[in-house]
Amino acid sequence: MTFFDRSRSRFLTRTGRIGALALIAVTAIAPLPNAAMARSAPDSFADLAQKLLPTVVNISSTTVVRSAAGTPELPQFPPGSPFEEFFRDFFERNRPQQQRRATSLGSGFIIDPSGIIVTNNHVIQDADEITVILHDDSQYKAKIVGRDQKTDLAVLKIDNGGKLPAAGWGNSDGVRVGDWVVAIGNPFGLGGTVTAGIVSARGRDIRSGPYDDFIQTDASINRGNSGGPLFDMDGHVVGINTAIFSPSGGSIGIGFAIPSSAARNVVDQLIKFGRTKRGWLGVRIQEVNEEIAESLGLEKPTGALVASVSEKSPAEKAKIKTGDVILAFNGQEVPEMRKLPRIVAETEIGKNVEVVLWRDHKRVTTNVVVEELVEEEPQVASRGDDKGSSRDAGEQIIEPLGMTVSGITDDARKRFDLKSDAKGVVVVAVDPAGAAAEKGLRPGDLIVEVSQDEVRSPSDIKAKVDKAQKDGRKSVLILVEGQNGLRFVALRIDQG
Repeated sequence: MTFFDRSRSRFLTRTGRIGALALIAVTAIAPLPNAAMARSAPDSFADLAQKLLPTVVNISSTTVVRSAAGTPELPQFPPGSPFEEFFRDFFERNRPQQQRRATSLGSGFIIDPSGIIVTNNHVIQDADEITVILHDDSQYKAKIVGRDQKTDLAVLKIDNGGKLPAAGWGNSDGVRVGDWVVAIGNPFGLGGTVTAGIVSARGRDIRSGPYDDFIQTDASINRGNSGGPLFDMDGHVVGINTAIFSPSGGSIGIGFAIPSSAARNVVDQLIKFGRTKRGWLGVRIQEVNEEIAESLGLEKPTGALVASVSEKSPAEKAKIKTGDVILAFNGQEVPEMRKLPRIVAETEIGKNVEVVLWRDHKRVTTNVVVEELVEEEPQVASRGDDKGSSRDAGEQIIEPLGMTVSGITDDARKRFDLKSDAKGVVVVAVDPAGAAAEKGLRPGDLIVEVSQDEVRSPSDIKAKVDKAQKDGRKSVLILVEGQNGLRFVALRIDQG
């Protein structure tokens, strides 16, 4: 599975930088009998295209690439001669540099008559010179107003001394799967190309960034369409074409657009501040699966499980704790983990918001003052000041979980290279057929909590497991610190 970077013309894996997109023409689909309110496809898109084409621009970005000239022919020396290395180093240091200009193409759209243009960040990233080409083929040098890598958005400004036709924002939250959409862009440098399709899906996560919430469309997306607008049938921008899924690099009808509801806020901030201001809560979160939900007493998997809380963060000040499940934030439900970062990021800085938590098998409400995310914070869990001793530090088999644990002794520190301030109970052996192995626990991992209570000795773990068995629970929730940091794991209890 690959994504194709349209502006750079190269394939990228799912974890790489995401490329461009557009749309394919499709035939009209007969409306269902119960969809009387749905808008059918027009006989022609011509009137809409004629109105919107002048608001879309082509973008050409030029980058100066510097590279060394060809390797000169070295004098011939006997194999292993020290002079060979000497001359090679000399020629490398004095090799002349060559320059070439690399040009990439993309699309954009005017959102203000004064010449404010929106596009993708990857279209203009690393560019030394940016040229905007209007619908009438007039060309203008553009300057960058602001750009945001996390959402792959950028704002440009041109000055043509006149009033330009501008596109208006639409409400992407109101777009439904099956709605008709139109895209206009600059595929393969052809300029002013109109395509049409439908919305195939909403809320797609293609792992291009922490705030993924893409609109999927079956429109044909090709090289040069990046940054172009996705219009609804009223001629409003509901998305910014950004990426395609393609095993070969050509369009197969799976394209992705940044929804206008997310893009508009980012664009407004780039215009106002030259950068993006995002809300910050200060928690590290993970998904709530069915086993974790059962362990916590939740009726169904929902919300975002707090794996750790950053020191001096808004979450810590609001007394949010490791093991809490965030169910709602600022009046918005959190149906799944990946929704929370976007909700928090879009919250006004300094706003006092209500947070609904699941704690100790009941709903708890607290308030938090959102702060600005300045940079990535270290993911450090706050576990309090544990001055307890490793009582009952000897090894003990926890048979229902399929592992052997030990207190943190001097021998354990040396054996597993544990830090001097390590806390909890260390896993010393794992049964390959047990629950611990099934969830990836390994010798050297630290068990910090069981059933959301701190553990300091093997007997603490055994007592927690015994209680869970007595209460008829099928699994027990543990907080593990391993090579991948802190994470919650629900381990099934082997009833023997």
